[in-house]
Amino acid sequence: MIDGVFLSHVLVWSIGALTAVGAVLTAGAFWSMGRSGYRKD
Repeated sequence: MIDGVFLSHVLVWSIGALTAVGAVLTAGAFWSMGRSGYRKD
């Protein structure tokens, strides 16, 4: 049975998961850009 509370929890968890994945990918992109910027070989 699907009710409003369940739907709101699913929505919050989906947004939280997307935010977490986006933050990790953004941090990884900045880290890799910084790493490649320092190496001049």
